[in-house]
Amino acid sequence: MQGARVIIFIACLSTCSLADDPIDFSREIRPILAAKCYACHGPDAENRKADLRLDDRDAAVAKGAITPHAPDQSEILRRILSEDSMERMPPPESGKPLSAAEIQNLRAWIAQGGEYSQHWAFLAPQKPALPQVTRANSVRNPIDSFVADRQKSQAFTPAPEADRYTLVRRLYLDLVGLPPTPAEADAFVASQAPDAYERLVDQLLASPQYGERWARRWLDLARYSDTNGYEKDRSRTIWPYRDWVIHALNDDMPFDRFTVEQLAGDMLPHCTEQQRVATGFHRNTMLNEEGGIDPLEFRYYAVVDRVATTGMTWLGLTLGCAQCHSHKYDPISHEDYFCFMALLDNADEPDLRLDESPAAERHRALLSQMQEATERLSTGFRSEPTQDTPIGTAIPLNTTDLQTRFLNWLTQERSKLVDWRVMHPFDVSAELPHLEVLPDGSIYSTGDITKRDIHKLQIRLPDQMFVKQDSPHERLTALRLEVIPDERLPGGGPGRCYYEGRKGEFFLSELTANRDGHPIHFCDASHTYGKTNIGNGSAEAKNVHDGNGSTGWSTAEREGESHQLVVNLQDPIPLDGTLTVELLFERHFAASLGRYRLWGTTAQTAHASPLPTRIESLLQRAPELLTNGELSELRTYFVQIDPELSSTRQPIESMRAQLPEVPTTLVLQERPHHQRRATYLRHRGEYLQPRQLVTPGIPDWLRSNSRQTPTNRLELAEWLVSSDNPLTARVVANRAWEAFFGQALLRSNGDFGTQAPSPTHPDLLDWLASEVVTRNWSMKSLHRLIVTSATYRQSASAGAALWERDPENHFLARGPRFRLEAEAIRDTYLKASGLLCVTIGGPSVYPPQPESVTSLTYGGMAWPTSVGESRYRRSLYTFSKRTAPFAAFASWDAPSGEQCTVQRDRSNSPLQALTLLNDAMFVEFARALASECKGTDEQRATNMFRRVLVRPPQDHEIGRILTYYHAQVQRLQNGKLSADDIITDADAPAEHAAWVLVARGIMNLDEAITR
Repeated sequence: MQGARVIIFIACLSTCSLADDPIDFSREIRPILAAKCYACHGPDAENRKADLRLDDRDAAVAKGAITPHAPDQSEILRRILSEDSMERMPPPESGKPLSAAEIQNLRAWIAQGGEYSQHWAFLAPQKPALPQVTRANSVRNPIDSFVADRQKSQAFTPAPEADRYTLVRRLYLDLVGLPPTPAEADAFVASQAPDAYERLVDQLLASPQYGERWARRWLDLARYSDTNGYEKDRSRTIWPYRDWVIHALNDDMPFDRFTVEQLAGDMLPHCTEQQRVATGFHRNTMLNEEGGIDPLEFRYYAVVDRVATTGMTWLGLTLGCAQCHSHKYDPISHEDYFCFMALLDNADEPDLRLDESPAAERHRALLSQMQEATERLSTGFRSEPTQDTPIGTAIPLNTTDLQTRFLNWLTQERSKLVDWRVMHPFDVSAELPHLEVLPDGSIYSTGDITKRDIHKLQIRLPDQMFVKQDSPHERLTALRLEVIPDERLPGGGPGRCYYEGRKGEFFLSELTANRDGHPIHFCDASHTYGKTNIGNGSAEAKNVHDGNGSTGWSTAEREGESHQLVVNLQDPIPLDGTLTVELLFERHFAASLGRYRLWGTTAQTAHASPLPTRIESLLQRAPELLTNGELSELRTYFVQIDPELSSTRQPIESMRAQLPEVPTTLVLQERPHHQRRATYLRHRGEYLQPRQLVTPGIPDWLRSNSRQTPTNRLELAEWLVSSDNPLTARVVANRAWEAFFGQALLRSNGDFGTQAPSPTHPDLLDWLASEVVTRNWSMKSLHRLIVTSATYRQSASAGAALWERDPENHFLARGPRFRLEAEAIRDTYLKASGLLCVTIGGPSVYPPQPESVTSLTYGGMAWPTSVGESRYRRSLYTFSKRTAPFAAFASWDAPSGEQCTVQRDRSNSPLQALTLLNDAMFVEFARALASECKGTDEQRATNMFRRVLVRPPQDHEIGRILTYYHAQVQRLQNGKLSADDIITDADAPAEHAAWVLVARGIMNLDEAITR
């Protein structure tokens, strides 16, 4: 070993004189230091060894690791070449020794002065000049100039252009994610127009299927799923966000606006409903609904996910690595991480009701019809003017049967009335939720909630509402808690529980009160509704004052309704001093109230009334003081409860049953500045270890001196797509290249940091990044630029010599060839079989898959297989369950949606072939494909072949297909194969069953699933 190291050292000495060319630190030295040294001697101060920092030149020189112009006096070289295993660096046990070439470059670099330079990706891209190339016949646009120049340096020559059938299939699959029909392919091949190819590109870019194809790739980054993840993994409604992405891409929304609306659409001036829907990008984080979890902790981990996702999606940086300590390789400190988190940390997470959706319009139309029908029920009353008459004007009433019942009801209800008055707190408080007293006296709760929240309300007594001239010495005898629905709350309220299946629920454990610090005791509690099986299994109202926090009051399963709880005071209190009321919400899940109102009364006895409080307030007034409109309100309410009108109300109830559900979606909503959430640096990234408060911002090295750091989500979004940010345009261009060529120009597609390898074509990457901005961030323009290049149009065929020299196609001397994505495989067969439903958007659907896939998940989720056209929707719309991904897609490496996926894996396994052959879904496609192909045996074989592979088959291929077909017919006729295993109709002739087998075979060809 010692001799070997001496030989390396001598080799370095003998060759250092050859290194007269300047050494590029960014391309040749930093990769060595990043790979071999930064883990112990990089930006992470907490874990740095020997207090030596090699990512900073001044620090390295000060410690003597580098002595400029004197490699023999530089400790770094001495340690690298040391024969002492205790001194040698990197340590032998790391398994990262430097090669002779790397040592030589280090020596030459130090001899040249050991100058550092900024990592290439952290410098703003400069648009390079186009290389001058001699192969003009292979250059269709500037992309080809850069590629040809790189090929020339290594003596590569480009492949010839692919044949037209290959090109048309390639274009269709890349731009719309579907294959062309044989007729569409033939039309292109037969065209003599010199710009036929460009016309086809423009046609596909304008296709509505373009947005569906490219939305799938974006949803990988957005970690889209239809469920919450974790153990329970319940369903969520967020498909409106997916539809927003589709339409934005079809409209060629500039990527800078595409970015701003997704990250901060709610913060735009006069934001639209769709701009708020766009913020669903960061609501795709998982939501933990397990019992016993701390909701604030998992909200923190949701923001952790958002930081990592933002870093990879827009910056191409592994920001998530700095959660627990400073980044080991990139200049992102632990504090930088939490400052960045603070930019995303100030958002609440409401559900947005889509009032501009078609379902909402139908809902409003039906409600209007129901209201008209209800008003028609009042035709037994005297017809009245449309405008209110002055207060004090007596309103004569009819004496019909309806009128008589109405008057009797008025008399009866007035006799039971309790004089309730709203109590207006002068102070409301809670540890975390922000409580606000609204003009109507109700309390509205916003901000964070926990599994144990206490709301404290303080009311000054006497309150003017209780002072009566004829009874100045009355006492407060009872309190009433009215819970009020509100469309701003989850599920419409009145509670703030946001878990699926419990949205809008609350659980009031205890209601306590005191007057000037003296406890008040309650008795005779009642409510209008209480859910059973809460705490002790009882729905009794007294649960709220039994001293047992595990029992309480809930109106679960009646979300969106108003209800009330009444507690009588055991000993009425004088109307003076300060009344303090506390509401304790304690449960194994967070479920405090979102909107409620407190009432008081001096009546001798009080009980909960089923009457709405608005109706009560009208009944308390003398009839002659009611306006015409107020009297109409009472009559409208009466005709809705009068038992003798039950059959007459039946059409209204029928309409109520037809009310469509108005869709909702998950969005972000920025908090007001005065309620800004505090963000703390968490030691080691642990939620339970908050340290110092941090201010929102980005690392200093990522912003220019002329621009202040972003302070909120909107400013962050705008900065990400500004000229101050050197990364986003590169990331976008690189990601687009990977989509078309299977490999990106920078192979580490999600990491542009110092650990990343150098791009295969650095000048081309910078040129494309500059073009992205020049073309106003138009993704369609970028895609058109790439697919119209000669580089893209090359044949994918390659000889053995080229495969051996460049197996990964670094030099782009052949066309791209790689397996289709999971969804594109299914969509290919949907279109080939004639089953494809082209409807765009809407809720997710459930194509056939084995029941066992979801039956073993939490709760044994049923898979309600879709029927009709929904069964054949594009794969983009398949319901995505995180803990049980769609089986066929999982076979082909589709992500589960649990985290941001920058680039999918591409595996090759027997399970994939078995899925294509035997999965019920693909067998159904094969049956449909066999039925679609008519004519002679040769015509059927040709049509089937072309529907799947597009190109016309060669004679020997048709011959092999027909040989296989006749062999299967013979097996079926001889009883060696059962038609029941192939088709649903066992009476179908053997010939048809054999064609189904042929379809299955063609669908399983490598060529069929290869792009």
